[in-house]
Amino acid sequence: MPEVDGTDEVPGEDQVLDESRARSLGRQVAGVDEAGRGPLAGPVVAAAVLLDPGREIDGLGDSKQLSPARREELAATVREAALAWSVASASAVEIDRLNILQATMLAMRRAVEALSVLPTGVLVDGNRCPPLAFPVQAVIGGDRTVAAISAASILAKVARDALMVELDDQYPGYGFAAHKGYPTHAHRAALADLGPCPEHRRSYAPVRIAEAARR
Repeated sequence: MPEVDGTDEVPGEDQVLDESRARSLGRQVAGVDEAGRGPLAGPVVAAAVLLDPGREIDGLGDSKQLSPARREELAATVREAALAWSVASASAVEIDRLNILQATMLAMRRAVEALSVLPTGVLVDGNRCPPLAFPVQAVIGGDRTVAAISAASILAKVARDALMVELDDQYPGYGFAAHKGYPTHAHRAALADLGPCPEHRRSYAPVRIAEAARR
């Protein structure tokens, strides 16, 4: 990941949940995941999904392991079959102000709070949990093992990819539609040539360096 300001603190063991303990959170457990911590530009996006236990969705898994077409198919299915779902984000400005970890927690909290059906508990992919009004636990690797988190992973990825395509139209020349803001060679070359746009994260070292080089 690019260098960022702020520290990603590692939680104590009591914050990390084994999947077998998920039942303690109640019957309506929402899954939460994010997309876009590593890119140099654009928002970080989070999704929250409360699945319908009576409507199993085949093929859920880590969004990064799915083709774009399959992600789109599954995202449509999740939106249609879930009891509730929501997508939220934290902007590049918020990332720079808070740091990427805290901005990710903010996006996750916004997603959960936007659910139309209140969950009895929340499972979050990774090892950090946002502050919520509901019981919440982290699941390392949850996007591969917990269906609701997998569904959230897919919605977050699809939503963020669509946002980056829109930003490609707004800020041509950077190739956002292709690399989605990640630090590819093409993106770094465009950044050096054009300088940062308003959607670039100034708290990330490659962006700061490119901006300083143009002064």
